[in-house]
Amino acid sequence: MKKKTDAIRNYRETMKAIGYVTRKKATQKDYDRIGFMSGLEVHQQLDTRQKLFCRCPCGIYQAPDDYDAEVIRHMRPTLSELGEYDGTALMEFKTKKEIVYRIKNATTCTYEVDDTPPFPVNREAVDIAIQISLLKKLNIVGEIHITRKQYLDGSIPTGFQRTAIIGVEGEIQLRNKKIRLIQLSLEEDSCREVSDVGHTRIYRTDRLGMPLIETVTYPDMVNPDEVAEACQFIRFLNRSTGKVRTGIGAGRQDVNVSCRGGSRVEIKGVAHIKWIPELTHNEAFRQWALLHIRENLLEKVKKPEAWQMSWQKIDPVYFDFRSKMLKNLKEQQLELYAVCLPRFTGILSHFTQPGKVFADEISDRLKVIACIEKPNMTSSEDLKPLENEEVFARLRKVLGAKADDAIVLFWGPAADIATALETIEERCRMAFQGVPNETRKSFADGTTIFERVLPGADRMYPDTDSAPIPLKDEHIERLSKDLPLEAISAYRQMQEWGVPEDTYHYILKKNLFPLLKQMVEELEVEPVFAGTLLGHRLRFVEGHYEVSQGFRYEQVVEILKEIEARGLDREIIKPMLPVLVQHPKMDFDSILVSINFKQQKPEEVLSGVRFLKKKYATIGRIQDEEARTNWMMGQLRKNAVGNISLKELRIALENGKK
Repeated sequence: MKKKTDAIRNYRETMKAIGYVTRKKATQKDYDRIGFMSGLEVHQQLDTRQKLFCRCPCGIYQAPDDYDAEVIRHMRPTLSELGEYDGTALMEFKTKKEIVYRIKNATTCTYEVDDTPPFPVNREAVDIAIQISLLKKLNIVGEIHITRKQYLDGSIPTGFQRTAIIGVEGEIQLRNKKIRLIQLSLEEDSCREVSDVGHTRIYRTDRLGMPLIETVTYPDMVNPDEVAEACQFIRFLNRSTGKVRTGIGAGRQDVNVSCRGGSRVEIKGVAHIKWIPELTHNEAFRQWALLHIRENLLEKVKKPEAWQMSWQKIDPVYFDFRSKMLKNLKEQQLELYAVCLPRFTGILSHFTQPGKVFADEISDRLKVIACIEKPNMTSSEDLKPLENEEVFARLRKVLGAKADDAIVLFWGPAADIATALETIEERCRMAFQGVPNETRKSFADGTTIFERVLPGADRMYPDTDSAPIPLKDEHIERLSKDLPLEAISAYRQMQEWGVPEDTYHYILKKNLFPLLKQMVEELEVEPVFAGTLLGHRLRFVEGHYEVSQGFRYEQVVEILKEIEARGLDREIIKPMLPVLVQHPKMDFDSILVSINFKQQKPEEVLSGVRFLKKKYATIGRIQDEEARTNWMMGQLRKNAVGNISLKELRIALENGKK
């Protein structure tokens, strides 16, 4: 129990030492202090009939177990023209992965495995990419050159992706600043991962080769909100053409993050824009924590190049382990090893991310590189100890460890032990250098785990199978005349009004912006209320009720006008909407009757407050003003809606008006 207390105490102390603050409490000063910097790579599938370099159809998806054949491959690195190995290739080779591709004849051909040369590029996809580039004020290239980009994780069977730059050096305008764009590329989509367990990774190939655009920004964002805003606007520009695919997996983004003194770390495949603020916040502070770890280690170890860990194989028979995992290792045919990390006391339990410590950095790499599934290790500084203090005291004697040394206990198949030991030592040596370049996988809670080594800068080279494609000025001019500039103006106006961004897509898709503008400018409705009425409430009603063919969106404004004319509060329109969309010919009074509305003066609504206060005094579990006000709001809400605004009702209750 003592070790658990010490580890948790160290976790909290190191969190304070680096000045970690939660996302909700962070200010721009906090991000300036650590030198927050971020850029984006936003991917969007294009809505074309055929794939980019073959004639297979797009948009036909298969279930994980629905396939006609399997192709299996293994990674083997080769020397480049300069006589060097790619770091990513070496890492993937260490994993000894067997990559399995599940193929459906209807969506895949021999081009995908490089048995057939590429067809001429899909010109429909090229034209869409040019139009979207023009929306982002990118300079269109005079000639398209197809290149190959190495993909060594197995997600593309050939080991490379064909890609082409369409536009360079553009910009987008956010609320308060411009974000520079490096380029927009047109490329092939990769396979969809089915599973990744142990030494086997399985993909399905239904989306492989589909046209995809990638928009890359400069690292101009200096706080998490700017990153999310930039991503939202790029995604909006893509969708505004009506020529991109939407839905799960159609749009993805990679987020590059660094802090002052750190390195570029790429968070791969962020599925939802709403995850971005928490992910980028935590990644920047993770790097800040790793820099703090480096400082601590360099104070302890004066010659990092001479640092060396030691290890020894452990026979579980001679230890009284309490965990079932360690007791049953022999039955699972797993070997157990103890590792001594000199001068690493206090490092393994050092804060890195919320709920995570440096020991997790090691465990993550054991899972990815050595392919040892979690749980795969425990240590002398676990926040939730797997073993008691006596076990680690014995291990210290076995290893000859000193008081300032940390102990790691890990297990795995015999064939993976050598890779695991190498992985542990490599990650610990990296700790002396600071922040390793890597790609990381994102989770909904805002944390990340190691995914792979960041690819090198020399991963692109010309594709000798594809001839250059000249772009004529008159063709680009013709495409520029079909741009959705009105949608961009509407987007800007909604931004200025402060309308929530999650309403934009629905409002623009349904062409409801003219109604929104009419509500705000003619009826003087608050923009946020009008935007959420259309983009939240109306969207919800359409998704949950049967909408009559006779319903017109203009009726929402007509109802609002009648509400204003009768002096009712605008909130009454929300319960009226379900009735309106189902029965658009029903008159105003009949709709009010159907929702059981009774018109009252504000003082009539508030007449029962004294009684409610007395009642709450006898039944209320929490006797304070806020709890009582919330309870009374709930009791009076039904009668209040339409007769008095909920804001006025709360003020009246808080002020004690009768």
